Amino acid sequence: MKKSKKGLGRGLTALFGDQKNDVKKGEKVPDNKLKANISDLTRNKYQPRTHFDEAKLTELANSIKKNGIIQPIAVREDKVDPGRYEIVAGERRWLAAQKAGLHEVPIVVLDLDDNEALEVAIVENIQRDDLNIIEEAKGYLRLSEEFEYDHEKIARFMSKSRSHISNTLRLLSLPKDVVNLIEEGSLTAGQARPLIGLSNATNIAEEIVAKNLSARSVEMLVRGKKSPSKVGQFRMDANILDAQNIIQDKLGLNVQIQNKRNNSGKITISYKNLEQFEFLSNLLKRN
Repeated sequence: MKKSKKGLGRGLTALFGDQKNDVKKGEKVPDNKLKANISDLTRNKYQPRTHFDEAKLTELANSIKKNGIIQPIAVREDKVDPGRYEIVAGERRWLAAQKAGLHEVPIVVLDLDDNEALEVAIVENIQRDDLNIIEEAKGYLRLSEEFEYDHEKIARFMSKSRSHISNTLRLLSLPKDVVNLIEEGSLTAGQARPLIGLSNATNIAEEIVAKNLSARSVEMLVRGKKSPSKVGQFRMDANILDAQNIIQDKLGLNVQIQNKRNNSGKITISYKNLEQFEFLSNLLKRN
């Protein structure tokens, strides 16, 4: 059985090839696509995606019932069980095909080692908009730990910045329950990043979710909680932070609210030029 092995640098298109260039004008396209029984395919053990939206699977299954599977599922031969295949890319189509009641699916057999199989699985999933940031991070972690990729090499391969790779991986250092909140969508990566390295990250995360704080409010809240509490020291409360952000948005100027334990304090509004001063002065003079 002929297999294809092509460089991964150009992504999945390079793996599947450009079949249009292989067909001359007016020539009949040969039916040379391989097919395999659905039961002979197994999921990729390197698959970074752990959750598939059931509603979207059903939607895809309905499309497959009507139009069939247009793009073949990329597989590699099972090293342990000859005659069976491990899915490299296209697990979602395979699951949807089962929902659609198909017994066979079109496949393309690739000659990939474990490293390349993981690379392809990650590329396919990261190109999807709905990939969970934690799933993305776990994929990068496997490249790093199992295949000794450094952050620079991952960044080059994924066409992302090195800082994005590093910041994404750092999310996995958060407590398990905080990671779960990100994974289920209750907490965004922007809200969670300021919690990295904090001993009370879980408590703050719960407060963020309960009060639906913005990422900016979280940063200020964390700065307040990091500072040691002293008598007479200004404290940063989530409600104060929200009020501060609202005033800033309304004025378009930098605003700082300092609130003491006895709820006395001050509001500082900063301006950078005469125009901003006159705007603020006229606003305060209004009846």
